[in-house]
Amino acid sequence: MARAKLDRIDRRILSDLQANGRMTNVELAERAGISAPPCLRRVRALERAGIIKGYHAELSPEALGYSVSVFALVGLNSQAETDLKSFEELVSGWPEIRECHMLAGEADFLLKIVAETWDDYQKFLTTRLTSAPNVSHVKSMMVFRTAKQLPGVPISTE
Repeated sequence: MARAKLDRIDRRILSDLQANGRMTNVELAERAGISAPPCLRRVRALERAGIIKGYHAELSPEALGYSVSVFALVGLNSQAETDLKSFEELVSGWPEIRECHMLAGEADFLLKIVAETWDDYQKFLTTRLTSAPNVSHVKSMMVFRTAKQLPGVPISTE
């Protein structure tokens, strides 16, 4: 995918929306230094171009009872493309897995997994993940605390 050519106003719009996706178009336009109609046209164009992929609410896992977060390194027996795709399709159906990244290096995938309790994670690990087809090993790393978690990418507004 080619890198998008964005001007200062586009970058400001993206920066502001990334920080606060609930910002009104009027607020967004004021912050970008343009009127509301062209601001909305720019936002729609950024959406059509696939630069803005969606909007979501950031939820508190702890407030919803998810006290366990784990990063798991997963190795597969085979790295054939069909086997990699099969694994990605399998984990996409498991709601406990919040992120799935294919890696280069000693592991094939990095998963971010949430669970209500450590026992729930262990049950998921032993009954689903380690017993999944083609999985050779799983290395779990429990999160004690998160010091930084930012969505998106750094955007220069200058």
